Amino acid sequence: MRLVVQKYGGSSVRDKERVMNVARRIVEAYDAGNNVVVAVSAQGDTTDELIEKAKEINASASKREMDMLLSTGEQISIALLAMAIEKIGRPVISLTGWQAGFKTDATFGNARIKRIDTERLKGELDKRKIVIVAGFQGLNKNDDITTLGRGGSDTSAVALAAALGADICEIYTDVDGVYTADPRIVKNAKKLKDISYDEMLELASLGANVLHNRSVEMAKKYNVNLAVKSSLNNNEGTFVKGENKVEKMLVRGVTRDNDVARISLCGVEDTPGKAFTVFSLVSKENISVDLILQSIGRDGKKDISFTVKEDDLESVLKILENNSDIIGAEDVKFSKDISKVSIVGAGMVTNPGVATKMFEALYNVHINIAMISTSEIKISVLVDKKDAERAVNAIHDAFLLEN
Repeated sequence: MRLVVQKYGGSSVRDKERVMNVARRIVEAYDAGNNVVVAVSAQGDTTDELIEKAKEINASASKREMDMLLSTGEQISIALLAMAIEKIGRPVISLTGWQAGFKTDATFGNARIKRIDTERLKGELDKRKIVIVAGFQGLNKNDDITTLGRGGSDTSAVALAAALGADICEIYTDVDGVYTADPRIVKNAKKLKDISYDEMLELASLGANVLHNRSVEMAKKYNVNLAVKSSLNNNEGTFVKGENKVEKMLVRGVTRDNDVARISLCGVEDTPGKAFTVFSLVSKENISVDLILQSIGRDGKKDISFTVKEDDLESVLKILENNSDIIGAEDVKFSKDISKVSIVGAGMVTNPGVATKMFEALYNVHINIAMISTSEIKISVLVDKKDAERAVNAIHDAFLLEN
């Protein structure tokens, strides 16, 4: 008997009609003879609303208590979805993350899954029950509730598929696959039939809000068959799989990420180990740094610029302020009015001229580039936030991605 793992995001279960729609989809898969395990996110904007409620009480609430609060959103979803399936007349049980066996590390707010104890899950499946699991959450070694960070329900679903040896993991969203660009801002964006793990990982990391990057990492590690589909129609989705062997230039997508802040340390001493000092202080707080630019030293000084997620900006500025004597910068500047625009494609490394074409596209529409970062399968640039949508459209057209 095939085992199907499905995941439904918050928009897919945001109201009564959509909950019933998802219940019918699950029952359809079950009635086709499959065992079905489903990971579910909190309804609609529930997580954001809970965060606002917390701020009303205590703007500096501990991460432990925030996890205790935020985990309730998924519990509402799984209970309502299980009730809907009960109404249709199929055997079902809802399980919180810890009831489903999710064991995590102790990092509140952004925990990592260490293992899944599958005994309860397998027992319920042996009874031919549909199992509805709360995504985004688990339990640490102290029996404290933890959450996996934004997009964590994707990671929960892939982890379930890996632990149970599922035949397919279907990620259902409000879009019907992975596109060459966000179809909301690029009208001629084209849906991709398939995409490699590495390409999808880059797209997810660079702002394509379809799959969480940690879920793609896990899918690649455990070779999970992954499909991205719409919960609102029956269109064929996009399959995420192993490497695409390509020789020709193949840019697969353009992304825009507005969740970016740039920090510049001006007039830092040009001595060995200064960059290490700065970034080790930041990494100790589990904050990820993305683009980094260091100027050529002059008069014994240099500038170091880097980007972080916008939500991490205040934390980084506080770290820099608390360690100003060690860092020794003459000035610290920052900006939130920027976006990161990127192109991704496995064939780029063997094809000269890709960056040139990207930069030419931006030049033709008079968009200035602030920072540049490259790897084997991506090129990223920082631009003013007001120019980001124009930049994505210009690059998409330049590479003829609609074709």
